[in-house]
Amino acid sequence: MESPIVEEYLEAIYKLQASGKQPGPTDLGKALAVSPPSAMEMMNRLEEKGLAARGKQKGIILTRRGEREALRLIRKHRISERFLVDILGMDWKDAHDEACKFEHVLSQDVESRMEAMLKNPGTCPHGQPIPDKDGNTVEERQRPLSSLARGESGIVAKVAEEKREFLEYLTGMGMMPGRTVCVEQIAPFDGPLLIRIDGQSHALDRDIAQKIWIKG
Repeated sequence: MESPIVEEYLEAIYKLQASGKQPGPTDLGKALAVSPPSAMEMMNRLEEKGLAARGKQKGIILTRRGEREALRLIRKHRISERFLVDILGMDWKDAHDEACKFEHVLSQDVESRMEAMLKNPGTCPHGQPIPDKDGNTVEERQRPLSSLARGESGIVAKVAEEKREFLEYLTGMGMMPGRTVCVEQIAPFDGPLLIRIDGQSHALDRDIAQKIWIKG
């Protein structure tokens, strides 16, 4: 098992890769709230350990071993979030920070028992897929809310940002997985979207709309 700090870096790299990036020191520094020189030092350590390698775009990518470690951690994290929300009744906007503590100490036995109690959930409370024990995930066909045309609607599938302030903002308008949202108007020149959810209209910045994924 790797140290918690190494695990945090592997998880951050995996998530940035999933968004289409080959992260460099600046990207990792921003994601983990550390300085770019500190991120660069850890990138070098990950390479030495065989967990990551330099990509063609001068960023860093996970090796197969690094990816397995990242998925193992992500699985623990998302099962922990589900447990905190579904069993302990914690609000979804608070679950991420608490799960960050669980993921580094959770044994495989406890992880399996939690998963069984939850009846093998497919996603975390934010709609992100939970990898199985082999690291496989099943993703439904989804697209960002920002890509919907005027008059289109769909069901919120997942939220690609787990910071408490962001989730608190979405909670205020009822923007949660499973809710139906409709685009009523689209402002020109990359302006905000006017969306309708739970019978209420809200102006939504495009940057935020890009982090909300819709199915249907």
